[in-house]
Amino acid sequence: MRFYTALLSIPLACSAFAASQNALPNCYSYAKLNDPAKPAAVELFVIIDQTTPLDSVLQQAVANNIKPFLQAGNAFSVTQFSAFTQGHYTDVLVMGKLDFVLDNNSRNDIGKAQLSKFDQCINVQVPNAAQLAGGGLKKAFAGTTSEVSKSDVLASLKDIAAKVKQSTAQQKVVFVVSDMLENSTISSFYAKQAVRKIEPEKELKQVQDNQLFADFAGARVYVLGAGLLAEDAKQVKGVYRDPKTMAALQQFWRAYFQKSNGQLVEFGQPALLNAVR
Repeated sequence: MRFYTALLSIPLACSAFAASQNALPNCYSYAKLNDPAKPAAVELFVIIDQTTPLDSVLQQAVANNIKPFLQAGNAFSVTQFSAFTQGHYTDVLVMGKLDFVLDNNSRNDIGKAQLSKFDQCINVQVPNAAQLAGGGLKKAFAGTTSEVSKSDVLASLKDIAAKVKQSTAQQKVVFVVSDMLENSTISSFYAKQAVRKIEPEKELKQVQDNQLFADFAGARVYVLGAGLLAEDAKQVKGVYRDPKTMAALQQFWRAYFQKSNGQLVEFGQPALLNAVR
């Protein structure tokens, strides 16, 4: 059964504890072994815009792209954002770090009882991580709405980038699930319930003037959902997007991430053509 679909029937695993720190029990502590406390190999930051409702296919695509990262030595988090308004704000829903497995030399120096406890813990970390990630996605998707009148994408990304920069992981991957349509006092990328053809250089100056460039610490960035509108769900054939309009939107965000010390690898309009890596 598919990752996200299989988790829909599992009780929500997120909690205040899960959101504030590593929600996965440390297997070294459980087995009473010295924790090498190594930085994560890869840390995945999943960032979900609550003003961008996704259909079931795109929701599944998000889950499918998270699953390969849930392996030993990696870390992950699911964060939601929208506008800075009542009930809709940047919130880390869940975060977890999976332990590194023991190498053969280390295993030979450990007693059988401790080794058995460690292996027992390690064997359930991946499915537990999947449950946590699935619970985070379920909560984020359930809270999406097109009723929020504003969408502070730029300010939210700057806030979240601060957490990315703090990460000590060897590699950082940022997976943004959003229509990427700013709609705030800074600027609006909308026009008559459609995507406005923006002038990238003009909008970048607005970002600069309002000190909204961020620092993603060299992270690889993937976007899913760009240009997706609530009106798509209301019309059988969706809303037409002029290629030049979408090209301008992509040009803006590519320059934004470059100036924000991030590498925009793929800009899904709305779906990704390649997997998040």
